[in-house]
Amino acid sequence: MTAAAVLDLSPGAGLVLDGTEWTVERREPHLGRVQLVKDDGTRERVTFRFLANHPQCRSSSRTSAAGADRGRQRKASEDLRAGRLELTELRMAHLLEVATGFRSGDPFHPGPGEPRPEYDPATTTLTERRHAKVAELAALDPQHAKLLGLGSVGYRTLIRWENARRRFGLVGCADDRWLRRSGGTRTVSEPVREGVLAVREETKRMAKVSMRTKDRMIRQYVREEFGPETKVPSYDTLRRLWQEWFGPGGARQRYARSADLPESEGHVLVHRPGQVVALDTTVLPVMVREHVFGDPVKMHLTLALDVCTHSLVAFRLTLVSDTSVDVAMVLRDVTMPLPMRADWGEDLEWPYPGLPAAVVAEFAGHAVAGLPFFTPETVTTDHGSVYRNHHLVEVERVLGCQVLPARVLRPTDKAAVERAFGVIRQLLFEHLVGYTGVDVADRGADPAADTVLTADQLEHLIATWIVAVWQKRKLGEYAPAWDPDGSHSPNSLFAASFAQTGFAMDIPSPELFYELLPAHYVRIDKRRGVKIRGLWYDDADVLRDYRGELSTRGGKHKGKWLIRRDPRDRRQVFFQDPISHAWHPLPWTGMPRAGQMPAFGDARASTLLTKADAAGLKPKSDAELLPVLLELIGSNIPVSKWPTQMTKSQRTEHARETYQARAAQADRSPSPPAPIPQPASAPAGEETAAVLSWPGRARQTQDTVAGERRRRREAARPAPVPPPELGHSFRARSVFVLPEDDLEEDRGGPDVAR
Repeated sequence: MTAAAVLDLSPGAGLVLDGTEWTVERREPHLGRVQLVKDDGTRERVTFRFLANHPQCRSSSRTSAAGADRGRQRKASEDLRAGRLELTELRMAHLLEVATGFRSGDPFHPGPGEPRPEYDPATTTLTERRHAKVAELAALDPQHAKLLGLGSVGYRTLIRWENARRRFGLVGCADDRWLRRSGGTRTVSEPVREGVLAVREETKRMAKVSMRTKDRMIRQYVREEFGPETKVPSYDTLRRLWQEWFGPGGARQRYARSADLPESEGHVLVHRPGQVVALDTTVLPVMVREHVFGDPVKMHLTLALDVCTHSLVAFRLTLVSDTSVDVAMVLRDVTMPLPMRADWGEDLEWPYPGLPAAVVAEFAGHAVAGLPFFTPETVTTDHGSVYRNHHLVEVERVLGCQVLPARVLRPTDKAAVERAFGVIRQLLFEHLVGYTGVDVADRGADPAADTVLTADQLEHLIATWIVAVWQKRKLGEYAPAWDPDGSHSPNSLFAASFAQTGFAMDIPSPELFYELLPAHYVRIDKRRGVKIRGLWYDDADVLRDYRGELSTRGGKHKGKWLIRRDPRDRRQVFFQDPISHAWHPLPWTGMPRAGQMPAFGDARASTLLTKADAAGLKPKSDAELLPVLLELIGSNIPVSKWPTQMTKSQRTEHARETYQARAAQADRSPSPPAPIPQPASAPAGEETAAVLSWPGRARQTQDTVAGERRRRREAARPAPVPPPELGHSFRARSVFVLPEDDLEEDRGGPDVAR
C-alpha cells in the first residue's frame, strides 16, 4: 500500500488482506478499531493502526471504484459512443472555462471574445465563475439543455464534475448512466429469488428437465408460498437469470450433481514426471486367440500413464479381468526399466540425454528400452474393487506411493488415461485383424473368425508400438504450459524434466516381486509343512531346520512365519529363509511325483475344496484331492474333440489360468527360476504317479468316479435276488399241470413198490 492511498473504512466497504477479501461491518472510532466479516461469516476485529501499517492491505476494487467502474476495469474515453463523446467534450469545455476562463483551457490559444468578463480569472473568483456558469446553463432552453446533457446543473454538480475531471480526465465528465455495467439482468424480487434457489436445489436431485418445466416450478413455488398476487418475471427473464447464476446447464445430470461436491485439496498442478500416474482398465477392442485351445477371446488392457509427460510407462494384458496382484505388478513395471527385446533395433534403446544408456544398462543388468521408469508418488484410479483392498494398501507401503481414487462422478480426474484408450484404438487397434469396434452396433460380420493374433503376439506388438510410436509422437493439445506452441513428444518432455528437476535412478531388486504378493503368517507343522488357504505346501530341504519351530518375529504375528502366495498360481508358495534372506518355492504336496501339474489359481482351488467337501470325501492328504482337481481341469473326452464339446466359458477359464501362471513366472526374477523340488521316489511295491496326458486324466477320472459310485450302491442295499426262470409264472398257474404227488405215483413211487 502506497503512502498516497486512502483506505475506505465506511460500513460496506471492501478490504483485501493477504489476498483475502473482507467487508467492513462496523466501525468503533472511540476504540480505534473496525470489525471485518468474510463471505463465509467469519468475523475479525482489527485496529486502525494495524490496517494502516499492513503491507498487504488495500481497498477492494469492487467497492473503492465509483459508479460504472465498480467491479470491473477502469472506464476510458474510448468506451463512449460517438454522440456521447461530443457531449462529454462539451461538458469539459464548460469546466475549463470555469477553471481558466478559456474553453480550450489554454490562454495562449484563446477563442473569439475570450475570456468573457464573468469568467476572467483576473477579476473574478472561482466561486463567482461557478455561479455564473450555473446561471448561463439555467438560461438555456430546457429541451436543448436536456439533449446536451446539461439540464439541472447546479453548483455542487460543477464541483463533482471538476473533481472527476482532475482524477480521470475526459471520461470523468461523462455521465455514469452512459457507461452502465453490461451483462446483467433485471433485478428480481426476493420471493422470486427464493423460488429460483428452491427449484435449483430440487432439480439437482431430479432427472434432467427443460427450462420450461423449471419456469413452471418457480411460478408454482411463488404462488404457494407468497400468494397468487406476487409478480413473477417472464420466461425469457428467468431463463437469462438461470444461465447467469448457474450456467447453461448442458452437462449430464450426475456430473452436474458431482460438480457441487466439496473439494478438499483443490486443483493440482502436475509439473514433474511420476507426480501423478493415472491407472485404468478397459476391455481390449481386439479379439485374440488364447494359446491353450486356440479359441478367440477378449482380453483386458490395463494402462499406466504419466500425467506430466503422457508417457505410457506400463501396461498389462489379462484374460477375463484383472486382480489386485495384476495391479501390483503394473505398478512394479512402472518402477523398473523395460528390457530391450530381440527384434528391437538401436533406435528404440534408452535415448534420454544426461544419463547414458550404458550407465542405465549397467545398473539394470540388461539393455534398456526408451521408456521412462520411476517410483510414482500418486496413482489415480477409479473405484473398482481391485483398487480398494488390504493387499493394495500393503503394496502402497512397499512402493512408497499413494493410490488415490478419483472423486465420485469426476471422470476428469483421470481424463488423460481415458483419452489415451481412444487414441490407441484409432492409431493401432483399428488396423488389426479381429477389431471389434466401439460397440456391438459397429462390430464386423464375424470378428472372431478373423482373429489371427495370439495373446503373446499382441503383447509384443503393443510394447513395440509404445516405444517406437507413442513415445515419439507429437503432442497436440497436451503440449506443456511453458511452451504451448512448441513441438513436443512424451520423450522430449521427459528429457526436459532432466534439466529442471534431475532424475533419481532407483532400480528395485528382483525380490520386489515377492514383497508385492499377499502375505500369510502361519506356523510350520513338523510333518506336513505349511497350510495356506486349505492346501498344504512342503519342501524337505528348505524347511528342514524350521519344522515345529517358532519364528523370532514379535508383535501381532509373534512366533509365526511369513509365507507369500501368488493368487494366479497356487501350485507353490514362497518362503524366505531367515538366515540367507533368499526366497524358496514350496511345492503343493498334492503335486504328482513326476511331471508338472496343470496351472490353477485361487478360484480353482476354492472350487476344488468345495466340491470335495460336497462329495463327502475327507482326505488325509492333498494327494487324494488330485482326482477332484483333474475332474475340474480335465475333460471326459479325447483332446481332439475338446473345442467342440466344452463351452466357451470353460475354455476361457482354462486358458486364463494357464496365462496367469505364465505371467506369474515372467514377473519373477529374470534369472532362471529354481526347479520345483519333486518328492522322493516311492518305495518298491507302492504305486508311482506318472505324467498323464489329457485323455489319461479323463480316463482316470471316469474310473475313479465309477468305482466310487459302485461302492456306495453296494453299501446302501443287499445283493439283488436273481429273477425266476423263463415261463415260471405260466407253469405255476396252468390248470393242466398235474400235482407233484400224482406224478410221483405214476412214476412208481415208494408206495407202489411195496
